[in-house]
Amino acid sequence: MVIAPRDLRASDTDAATRDARTRDRVLATISERGPITAADLASHLGLTATGVRRHLDQLAESGAVTSRAPHTGKRGRGRPAREWVVGDTGHDRLPSDYDEIAVDAIRFVRESIGPDGVRAFADQRMSALEARCAAQVKAAGDDPRARTEALVTALRSEGYAASARTVGDDVVVGLQLCQGHCPVQHVAAQFPELCEAETDAFSRLLGVHVQRLATLAQGDHVCTTFVPTAGARPHTERSTR
Repeated sequence: MVIAPRDLRASDTDAATRDARTRDRVLATISERGPITAADLASHLGLTATGVRRHLDQLAESGAVTSRAPHTGKRGRGRPAREWVVGDTGHDRLPSDYDEIAVDAIRFVRESIGPDGVRAFADQRMSALEARCAAQVKAAGDDPRARTEALVTALRSEGYAASARTVGDDVVVGLQLCQGHCPVQHVAAQFPELCEAETDAFSRLLGVHVQRLATLAQGDHVCTTFVPTAGARPHTERSTR
């Protein structure tokens, strides 16, 4: 059964997407103006101090930003506000020429080895993410709904703007796993094998055959994967080509 994509402007998806975009703005501003205090960030971005600190905490948890004592000889009353700078993983998230280099490298693999080489690379890349998420998803039990929620949590910890919503009016027939941010969006637009490998990894993690409905790489508003919960067909390994 094919489930057509429904309205993806649901509050949970929108909130996750807005949060991801705001964190990107915070990271970009720190890159341009850092070292910078949280108060100056809030003023520059037009955000509340509480909102900025929430995003800073999430970015710091992933290593994208880090704080340090201000480099100043001035001494005033009270403890000086700490300043924020880009961390190691933050540099990887900022715009660069990496997309172009990645496209050139994968194109070389395809021309030298063939399409199977690109798919092998995509599978190897996703295996690391799959391994990091596996324990958390497995701990959720056998119910596809619980496993999907666990996968959403795991993906969020990896920096994905992930959310899940039910599909079905009177009877819930499945979930839509939505991702409002794709770290390889521009590369995947030319090499859909990356999206295919991710879809297969989700199937293995969730233990059911999932269906990719939309992708950011192909110009959609959000990456959407349908996860069946009613009469779900068990996932079987992709046959080798």
